[in-house]
Amino acid sequence: MSATYRALASVIMLIGFYVVALLQLAAVVALGAWLFSHTNGLVTAKLLLPLVVALGAVAVGLWRAIRTKNEPAPGLILTEREAPGLWAVVRELAAAVGTQAPDEIRLVPEVNAAVGEQSRLLGLIGGRRTLYVGLPLLQAMRMDQLRSVLAHELGHYSGKHARLGGVAYRGRLAIAETLERISPRNPTGWVFKGYSKLYLMVDNAASRRQELEADRSSVLLAGHDAATSALRTLPALGATWGFYMRRYVEPGWSAGLAPNDLFGGFGQLLHARRNEIAELGENTPDGEPSRWDTHPPIGVRVAAMKELPAGAVAPDDRPAALLLADLAAAGRQLQGVVVDHGSRQVLPWAQFTAASVAAAVQQQADGVYRAAGRFTGVTAPGLMTVLDLVRSGRLGEFAEQFFGDATRKEAAARFAGPMETLLDNAAVRSGQAHWHLSWSGPAQLVGPDGQPWDLAEIAKLAVTSQTLDVALARLAELGIDPSGATVVEDRVSGRDADLIGALANIKIDGREHDVLILDRGLTLIVDPGKASQGEKRLRALVGSVPIAELATRHTFLPYEEIVSVNVKREVPLKAELALHDGRLVTMQELMSSELLEKQSRSTLLRVFRQITA
Repeated sequence: MSATYRALASVIMLIGFYVVALLQLAAVVALGAWLFSHTNGLVTAKLLLPLVVALGAVAVGLWRAIRTKNEPAPGLILTEREAPGLWAVVRELAAAVGTQAPDEIRLVPEVNAAVGEQSRLLGLIGGRRTLYVGLPLLQAMRMDQLRSVLAHELGHYSGKHARLGGVAYRGRLAIAETLERISPRNPTGWVFKGYSKLYLMVDNAASRRQELEADRSSVLLAGHDAATSALRTLPALGATWGFYMRRYVEPGWSAGLAPNDLFGGFGQLLHARRNEIAELGENTPDGEPSRWDTHPPIGVRVAAMKELPAGAVAPDDRPAALLLADLAAAGRQLQGVVVDHGSRQVLPWAQFTAASVAAAVQQQADGVYRAAGRFTGVTAPGLMTVLDLVRSGRLGEFAEQFFGDATRKEAAARFAGPMETLLDNAAVRSGQAHWHLSWSGPAQLVGPDGQPWDLAEIAKLAVTSQTLDVALARLAELGIDPSGATVVEDRVSGRDADLIGALANIKIDGREHDVLILDRGLTLIVDPGKASQGEKRLRALVGSVPIAELATRHTFLPYEEIVSVNVKREVPLKAELALHDGRLVTMQELMSSELLEKQSRSTLLRVFRQITA
């Protein structure tokens, strides 16, 4: 019954949203009549226009929410031939929970499983059902754990959660669409924003009850151990997937490369680090209850599961991958469906890793080479530029910028770390070494015979003038030519930068700009438009175009080109940026400036403090 209650509550709350709008409309009419009788029509129009615009946004939001189609999420549709075991288990479990089997099963690239239904009339009429199964679950889980997950999702069908969830979904969408169209400065928006929080509190509470209901099916059809262990495994798998993408995939992706078997690589990682992942699952935090969560904390769900009746189910520790005829082939097919490689070069994992790590090391080396170029005035700096500083006894003076808390002598000694990176880069550039893939640890630099190379000792010799010639002789023995290691990217780009904040309508050297705060620099967009539309404009901009493309289209100011920042006032912000080339850039926030997020100004100030430090 909770699904019906949720739908009913959602309908009532959604009606309430528009009752609030009608009351405000009545208030606007009354206020308009009063103003018109005490002032002229022009004054009345100016005062009431923002309120009328806000109420118009309500109608647009509702209309768009009703017209939104509940299309299936992208994924690989699995036929009986491709997944005979999976279809058999799903039909068995569907019958057990008293519901019809889904019309289709889609393999998706997520650490999750879910159900969906293309219902009509806000869920009053059922439609085509889709069961979504994350490929990582099939790669990582035992058979009984996956049965638990599937039973939970099919339990949502038996409770009509998927169908009547359309009411809640469209309610959320209508409110979100409305709030998006109302300026943060419009007082009408304050009322709607407060009501939206109430709506979410009510709807999320119903959602949490539905999750506990669906957990009954998990325990009944898979047993206590499988249900609780699957529940604790999911966050660990999510964390592992995030680690995999950050450590193994994204560096190469940013360098214009792509692996030819994205999901197969994750399977290799799961196998190599299975003990770490198991320990991570066992130590998953129980979590704290929150009124804003759609799911109860794991600890609450596990405790509730222990009180539920369990069926007579034998443990099944076979790999869930057996439910697909060919898991590896399915992974490659899924990659073809959901991954857009663009113009990236697709490589087997060994070559992909070698190229992506080499690109990342080159990027680190380029930062040092550019600094050396600024320090010496050399136009095409490289490893030899740095080694010349060592020979002339100026390494400590140069290295001070990297170690702000060190004396020149200490900075020179500590530069052995960056020097090792430069030597690794030179070894690869010389064609004598390459980066070797490891699923159990970081990639290793290996020589022509495949044995690991550790250039740390040579790096220590290379940072003092007394032992520099010894280091050069050792490099020559290995076939490493320092003169071949030079800067590739002579200026930092926003190619793989991340957005960390943004401000609209900031004056830069007296001219208004939108400022995107990236982790590598500032993107300055000149003459952006009206200040009253700043936040909305920023959200539309960063949501429609890749950040790297924006940094290419507009002026990009890397942080490493800024010598110092003089913050004259924090709120509203006023600062002067001194650049290495001698220019002075002034930045001034206006009273009409808007922030993408509340902390955007604080983020920029933190960046300025780091530059100054």
